[in-house]
Amino acid sequence: MTVDTAMKRLHLISFGCQMNVYDSELMASAFKRRGYGVAETPEDADVILVNTCAVREHAEEKVFSHLGELRKHKGRRPDVLLGVTGCMAERMGREIARRAPYVDIVAGARSFGDILDLAAAARDHRGPVVSVGHDRPPPERDVSVRRDKYRAFIAVSRGCNHRCTFCVVPRTRGDEKGRALASIVREVEELVADGVVEVTLLGQNIDNYGVDRPEGEDLHHLLHACHAVDGLRRLRFVTSHPADMDPRIFDDMAELPKLCGALHIPPQSGSNTVLKRMARGYTREEYMDIVHEFRRRFPAGEVAADFIVGFPGETEADHEQSVSLLHEAGFQQSFIFRYSERPATTAARRLEDDVPLPVKAARNLHLLKAQEAVSIKKHKTMVGRTYELLVEGPSKKDPAMFTGRTRGNHIVHFPGGSELIGELAAVTITDFSPVTLRGVLAR
Repeated sequence: MTVDTAMKRLHLISFGCQMNVYDSELMASAFKRRGYGVAETPEDADVILVNTCAVREHAEEKVFSHLGELRKHKGRRPDVLLGVTGCMAERMGREIARRAPYVDIVAGARSFGDILDLAAAARDHRGPVVSVGHDRPPPERDVSVRRDKYRAFIAVSRGCNHRCTFCVVPRTRGDEKGRALASIVREVEELVADGVVEVTLLGQNIDNYGVDRPEGEDLHHLLHACHAVDGLRRLRFVTSHPADMDPRIFDDMAELPKLCGALHIPPQSGSNTVLKRMARGYTREEYMDIVHEFRRRFPAGEVAADFIVGFPGETEADHEQSVSLLHEAGFQQSFIFRYSERPATTAARRLEDDVPLPVKAARNLHLLKAQEAVSIKKHKTMVGRTYELLVEGPSKKDPAMFTGRTRGNHIVHFPGGSELIGELAAVTITDFSPVTLRGVLAR
């Protein structure tokens, strides 16, 4: 976007999940409609927003560290508005203003729809303006405002009705609220008209989409409606909760050619004892039944996982249950996190954080090594086979190579040309590492 030097500019920094990326695009859309341009660096900005995550303590401390750097910039330019938005803002509220009094705006994950009014109030009253705990509709999206030309996220629901003992999402995002199906499909159509090839539907618990909507508006019907959009090439959805998995979705993955066969369904632990303390609502056996049924109906499908290590009371035997689950399920990838006590959660109130940090670190590394072994075994079977990739662009590490993603969400690097970006290309796998694959364009 061309920016007039007289135009006010917004610089937006996002931490955390894909939903945060999407919310950042919504806020940027609101400022664009108000006439703001894009500032590539904080030094060029009139408004700086930091969109935050509250899932782990480390993520929050990282934000405060970043705010400390931005304080120096604000010291040089006191007229710049500095705002903190998102889940951390929702959770901490005025504590952010206390710890970082130079922040002008604190807008929670449920209040950021008022970001323009909050910015105006901060400028008029010299802040801090704090807005949390208010359910406000998010800003209307300008589909041209997104970080990726060919891929896009769409939030179809927000919040979660589950009460997992470790999780802050119900507090920061509220209960599940789904958008109207027609509104989501219209956004897909607008994105495709603007050049998007692949859309990922987002929800903290996307399997429950439609729980508060009229009869017939559920994830199964939503996937079919989005799949019918002319010009869309690929469709994905995240994140699934094992307790709410609808087996019809497995058939959808097998039957709908645009729907990619990648399922992100976090087990969090392989131990029934730990799962019960987490209040996850399923057992290890029930989780594996889901994985087996998915692969029975859609053998080409891939499953990704999340694990928490060092949850209160987790024994070495509990940990080994997670290791064995990882091997048994053969995950495409696993996101592994050390347990971090979150204020106001049931675990923080009722369970002692009794696993020492060195033990958490060792278990984290152990699971990572286990996933590495599973990935190597899986990647070895892919050598010599040809896969369809959506070409995303040049590799970050080697500009001579290009990066694409299979329908199962495997990352592949291959020699290609810029004309392939945004296109679907057939690539034959020639080599691999634990994390990525390498290949050549199929002849």
